[in-house]
Amino acid sequence: MSSTLPAASVPPDSDAMRLDDKPAGRAPLLPDQIRTLFQQTPASLAGNLLGALIISAMFWSAVPWQRVALWSALFAAVWLVRAVHFLRYPKIEHDLLLQRRWLSLWNAYVLLSSSAWGAAVLMFYGTSTPYHTVALIIVVYSYMLAAVQFLATQPRVYLSFLSLGLVPMVVRTALADHEFHLELAGIMSLLFLTTALTGRNYRQAFETTIRLKVRTEQLAAQLRTEKALAEQARREAEVANRAKTQFFAAASHDLRQPLHAMGLFAEALRGKSHGDDEVMHLVNSINSSVDALEGLFSELLDITRIDTGAVELNPEHFTLRDLFKRLKLQYEPTAFEKGLSLQMRGERLSAHADPVLVDRIVRNLLSNAIRYTEDGGVLLTARARGDRVLVQVWDTGIGISQAEQLRIFDEFYQVRPGKPLNPEQRKGLGLGLSICKRLADMMGAPLALSSVPGRGTVFTLTLPRGKVPASQGEAQVLPKAPIGLTLDHRTIVIVEDEPAVREGLVVLLRGWGASAIAFDTVADAREWAAQARVAPDLLIVDYRLSGGETGIDALAAVRRPFQGRTIPAIMVTGSVMNDYDAAAHEHDFHLLMKPVVPNKLRAMIAFKLGMR
Repeated sequence: MSSTLPAASVPPDSDAMRLDDKPAGRAPLLPDQIRTLFQQTPASLAGNLLGALIISAMFWSAVPWQRVALWSALFAAVWLVRAVHFLRYPKIEHDLLLQRRWLSLWNAYVLLSSSAWGAAVLMFYGTSTPYHTVALIIVVYSYMLAAVQFLATQPRVYLSFLSLGLVPMVVRTALADHEFHLELAGIMSLLFLTTALTGRNYRQAFETTIRLKVRTEQLAAQLRTEKALAEQARREAEVANRAKTQFFAAASHDLRQPLHAMGLFAEALRGKSHGDDEVMHLVNSINSSVDALEGLFSELLDITRIDTGAVELNPEHFTLRDLFKRLKLQYEPTAFEKGLSLQMRGERLSAHADPVLVDRIVRNLLSNAIRYTEDGGVLLTARARGDRVLVQVWDTGIGISQAEQLRIFDEFYQVRPGKPLNPEQRKGLGLGLSICKRLADMMGAPLALSSVPGRGTVFTLTLPRGKVPASQGEAQVLPKAPIGLTLDHRTIVIVEDEPAVREGLVVLLRGWGASAIAFDTVADAREWAAQARVAPDLLIVDYRLSGGETGIDALAAVRRPFQGRTIPAIMVTGSVMNDYDAAAHEHDFHLLMKPVVPNKLRAMIAFKLGMR
């Protein structure tokens, strides 16, 4: 009887559970209450047995033994019934209906036990010394008071329990013939009321606890539901984003094909113009459009490669000299054409990062600086700050307002200055700075900006300072092919399943003097190679071919009959779904991404044929 009932153990049909909460929130509490009562029953039985032994021992010699034996038999019968009832619980613990019946019987047997204590008062009160009477009152009242912990949550059962145990005591005291019997009966009545009020207060506190528990369970259930919905929405968003990325990556090859062919035909047309200025102007316009579209595809390609996880980090120690040298060769003519000065400082410093990603970031920042600067100049500098290197791009351009600086790294966001932008400045999708930011975050290199509208902007990329490599050789740079590149007496085999691209390559290469032999399937290329007496000088193959075959299959088919000869190869593709680095190393080819600008193709051919 001394255990305290947990908050989860109140029965749903009790008066104590008249709360504002819905019954559905209280129904699961019944099994917990019954389980707790089951766990408390052994202690209750032991306490009752101990009390009965004390009463029997005290009164065995103080009253006729027959009376003690009768009460002991009555008490033993009730105790045995409760014990049997206790042992039945494991058989019904999984049946809610039987559990309710078990609880009703448990309450009935508890009331019988209280009646047995009331009978002890009626049978033994005042029959012996005052010592015996006081001991009887203490034992019975202690048992009544202990019951508040597990019966107060059922007020009617608890009041019945107190009445059966204490009312006989009050009545016998009031009818006694000793002095102060009425005063003592009044005190016992006050104890009865006090005990009842204690049960009421306990019940109210218990109800508050239950109400908070039920509310907590409801909030927890609601939170679990909302979390499940949020998790489902997140998974759906990830699936949609992955599908979008995979679709673009797979479709980019087909989207690039006509653009690739357009550039090839335009360059072939240049060779046949024979100095016609109007035709040359049209060819230049076409090439300019192809260049612009290539820039857009490059931005989308970078975003796609990041989303598909195709970008890998390869940090190393490198000096900035080679990076600055490449950038100067590429952007100095563009800056000079706009009347801008392009200066570079700090190239002696070294950094520890992925040089390819650093090149991509700085190249984009430098391109934007030249594009949005009309007067003044652009400065690319590297500064040492402790164990860090600050790579900065300064310009004297249009600047970026404070409000726009908050969104400048968002995807598809472009600066909107007060004055109109020229066509060159309107190029792009607004992905360049977003790509820079994402690549910088991948390296753990902070990218920040500071800008004053109308005065200029500075972007700062913070890199870990590196060590100067022990052997600092010159970077291998693809040489610029001469404008009048001639491929006389050179045999070039083309494997391309897109008719327009295949025809454009043939026309362009023949215009450069080469003997171009084109095939649309691997089988045709294999058949030709088996009969050819002389190995070709160069292979240009598309990566994705019809029939599920690839450019690697085409390389193997053409190279196999010429085992004693290493045949250079160029792989052309518009797909980003593959990691080509390992394949390029294994099968000895260089990669060009579609759309291939003729100048790049010419430089790559010169490299493959002249520098091997």
